[in-house]
Amino acid sequence: MRSGKGKESATPGPPLKSIEELRARIDYLNREIVRMVSERAEVARAIGRLKPPDPAAVYQPVRERQVLDAVMAHNPGPLGAEQLRRIFIEIISACRALEHPIRVAFLGPEHTYSHEAAREHFGSSVEFQAQPSIAAVFGALDSGAADFSVVPVENSTEGSVTLTLDLLIDTPLVIIGEVMLPIRHTLMSRGGDRAAIRKIAAHQQSLAQCRGYLAANFPDCELEAMVSNAAAAHRAAAEPSLAAIASRAAAAPNGLEVIAENIQDHSHNTTRFLVMGKHPVGPSGNDKTTVLFAVRDRVGALHQVLSLFARAKINITKIESRPLRSRPWEYLFFIDLSGHREDPSVRRALRSLERAALFSKVLGSYPEGRTGGA
Repeated sequence: MRSGKGKESATPGPPLKSIEELRARIDYLNREIVRMVSERAEVARAIGRLKPPDPAAVYQPVRERQVLDAVMAHNPGPLGAEQLRRIFIEIISACRALEHPIRVAFLGPEHTYSHEAAREHFGSSVEFQAQPSIAAVFGALDSGAADFSVVPVENSTEGSVTLTLDLLIDTPLVIIGEVMLPIRHTLMSRGGDRAAIRKIAAHQQSLAQCRGYLAANFPDCELEAMVSNAAAAHRAAAEPSLAAIASRAAAAPNGLEVIAENIQDHSHNTTRFLVMGKHPVGPSGNDKTTVLFAVRDRVGALHQVLSLFARAKINITKIESRPLRSRPWEYLFFIDLSGHREDPSVRRALRSLERAALFSKVLGSYPEGRTGGA
């Protein structure tokens, strides 16, 4: 073939294969993937036979983090790291279920962000238990009705979930992981007709997080706060003039059509969830430790405690205070710090904290979460 200037155009590299040849190659690769995934599942089942029949022995968050890190380190592309991570979370989840089924409690109902966070962390091959309240989520795990639980603890725009903090004070449960879930609000309705919308319903926090979008695009619509976004989506299924703000995952189960996605005012809106268990987990090499303590009522007491970590060169990533219910105007402090309680420097600092504080409690050391995943 000649160009307009009379020169032959180059065709670098080997000629493209036909679609039929490429599809045949994909069919072969699919068979190989099935064979290798099945082989992996058999190995996981063999490992399960060597473990005690205990969910805590089956679910190993540190080992799973190491597996995911190794997979992503060997990723040559073209799939992105997050795409590959999601694929392997489901493979790990399915193989784990062959060893022993596990039950995970979360703040319900289904198709909420808490449900999404639980699925993001554990994969789909677990028994999910929707609970009516955060206290019930703690209770399900404490009573043995669930093996693990997932609870919201803070949002990047709305602040801490104080009920979760209060329940952490007295619980015997420990934090074994965290999920940093980007919150992407979706507007949906039964017919998907923007012009038909007269009312928009959602949880009060979601309405607040979409305030600017709603004022600009639906200034005349009535806003109604509901107990959850999932409840709003369920109601929207019965009322064509009502739109719901919810996770996109709530659309299909309720027969709703998406009107607009990512309507939150802040693009970096993220909610942090804690994964709770009954037994501590070991170090992964990239960990976070959450500690609760109270200080004596004297000048400089808090500074004295925090300086223990500064001298040990331990980074404090968060500090939060809660009033002591039994002592007016006195406070408990929650801190997140970099490192694991078994790290020598952290261990020494925690021993010093025990001596300096009125009261202290390590709530858990766990692999540090990544935004968008576990």
